Amino acid sequence: MKQGFDSEKYLKIQSEKIKERIKMFDNKLYLEFGGKIFDDYHASRVLPGFNPDNKIKLLQQFEDDLEVIFCINANDIEKSKIRADYGISYELELLRLIEKLQERKISINSVVVTMYHDENHIEHLEKLLKERNIKMYIHRPTPGYPDDVDTIVSEEGYGKNPYIETTKKLVVVTAPGPNSGKLGTCLSQLYHEHKRGVKAGYAKFETFPVWNLSLLDPVNIAYEAATVDLKDVNMIDPFHIEAYGESAVNYNRDISTFPILKNILQKITGSEIYKSPTDMGVNMIKQCIIDEDACKNAAKEEIIRRYYNTLCDYKQRICDEKTVKRSKALMDKLELSLEDRKVAKIANEKAKEKGTNVLAISLGDDKVITGKETKLLSCASAAFLNAIKEITKIPDDEYLLSPAVLNGIYNMKQKTSYNTSYFLNLPEVLIVLSICSVTNPIIEKAINELGKLRNCEAHCSYMLEKAEMNALKNLGIHLTCEPIM
Repeated sequence: MKQGFDSEKYLKIQSEKIKERIKMFDNKLYLEFGGKIFDDYHASRVLPGFNPDNKIKLLQQFEDDLEVIFCINANDIEKSKIRADYGISYELELLRLIEKLQERKISINSVVVTMYHDENHIEHLEKLLKERNIKMYIHRPTPGYPDDVDTIVSEEGYGKNPYIETTKKLVVVTAPGPNSGKLGTCLSQLYHEHKRGVKAGYAKFETFPVWNLSLLDPVNIAYEAATVDLKDVNMIDPFHIEAYGESAVNYNRDISTFPILKNILQKITGSEIYKSPTDMGVNMIKQCIIDEDACKNAAKEEIIRRYYNTLCDYKQRICDEKTVKRSKALMDKLELSLEDRKVAKIANEKAKEKGTNVLAISLGDDKVITGKETKLLSCASAAFLNAIKEITKIPDDEYLLSPAVLNGIYNMKQKTSYNTSYFLNLPEVLIVLSICSVTNPIIEKAINELGKLRNCEAHCSYMLEKAEMNALKNLGIHLTCEPIM
């Protein structure tokens, strides 16, 4: 894939921008940190060249000047809310993030449980944090929010929240998911800091939308496609136009809440800090795009992939019809169609021709490898084996897994499984390959080349089971499926 983004430049100028913002506020900044700290694969897909771990690398540049506060909504703990991308609860994701940051020697200040009511049960989390020597604070809903600024910014409002003692120049406030109370925690801390004579400031870090790309730029529309279930909508920032006479892109929630936030900040600090929600951000993405066409094309692919995912979610009743329509409307904005996904067209045509399930993998340079479902192999397994034979230049007539081995496993599954299908799925094939590689140098060579499949496009003519989808995702393959079960 052609590179469209310069990660090295990004780390340099993004860190400089944050340092400039810290200096604006008496060397104390609370930075509301949105999106994924680790594994930002959405950004890496729409900005080819963006390292998925750029954000953690960015934070590491601040070394001893940084500490992190995590927020988690008490309701999400109570309901054991699940992150769809990882399949784990917000509570477990919180602990995972804490451990990964600690491994990188980043200081964790504390965890704030927000929107707490007496009936919420948080004892389990409290115990887990105590075992890790992490402090936990409780924030209840703020009286008067959002309209009564005088109450909000008073001892009856933010004053009722415990003060979290921080000692570093940069305090990153982040969360395992959206709607976790990051903003409220930042504002509460600003109130307490100013009471103590510390003129701390607030800023916001989000990768998307990119404020100085156009509203119809595919990179920004891809962000809407990624958050279609949250009903986020990109908009021109009217406050920015009024203040500066220039267009800037922001999204509906930040724009709608800005008048309230502006009043709260002015009440806390005694001065007007920001004139628009765009002013609050420290986003330097556009300055690091080195090939606009490469990024636009990658973003268009992402929008189509997201639409396919939404169709599959609707088929399983994970989302509603309105979500599908919003996703389709984003396709229409750029005059995209499912036919534009070439690998999907090939997979579907092959499936119709063969009369069975087919998965196609594009290896670039117009080379597409397909695999069909057989008695012994799922279509994902067949396509995978064919693809690694292609990238390692293993002849077609040479087996990676001999029919004798496959038949032996097939017969065993027949005797021990209650499933109606006994073929090897992709996770099983990967296990068998790893075992056989010990004695077979050809297989060892093929396994060593698996990295070449990263960022390849793939499409299946039906909805794969979760285990196979996860296996393809772990290989770094960008998969879509027809909404057929």
